[in-house]
Amino acid sequence: MLRAIYEWCTDSGYTPYLAVKVDSRTTVPMEYVKKGEIVLNISFGATSGLKMDNDAVRFHARFGGVSREIYVPVDNVMAIYANENGQGMAFEPVLGNDDPHGQPTDSPASSDAPPPPAPAPAATGPTLSSVPTGNPAPRETPPPGDDEPPKKGGRPTLIRIK
Repeated sequence: MLRAIYEWCTDSGYTPYLAVKVDSRTTVPMEYVKKGEIVLNISFGATSGLKMDNDAVRFHARFGGVSREIYVPVDNVMAIYANENGQGMAFEPVLGNDDPHGQPTDSPASSDAPPPPAPAPAATGPTLSSVPTGNPAPRETPPPGDDEPPKKGGRPTLIRIK
């Protein structure tokens, strides 16, 4: 699914972003990790040697002018979406599998506990969301239960379609 959404984004002229839950299996610049999560631009222009296989996403990217190697297990991907309109797909990260250095899944600090709600584009929710078909224009009305109007500019948000 990651490859399909990535191709849909690039074919449509959008910038694909990857929201990742960071643990000991991920190799990302830790200075950019916030609340155990990082959002990565995985567009052709932002990456070098992007490889998406069934186990992991690997590429090189520049952070602060320094080239870094990025490794993200597929189980840690929280969402892949288009930066311009927030359309994409969200996943429930599966952490703690095959991680000898991480915490066991039955510990109180494990990923089984729901994360605090955040306005980040990768907030967890339902297991999957689908890419809408038809008009790719952003939604103009807020989803039900959203009391605040959408903000113009700033950080993009992920819109979940159930």
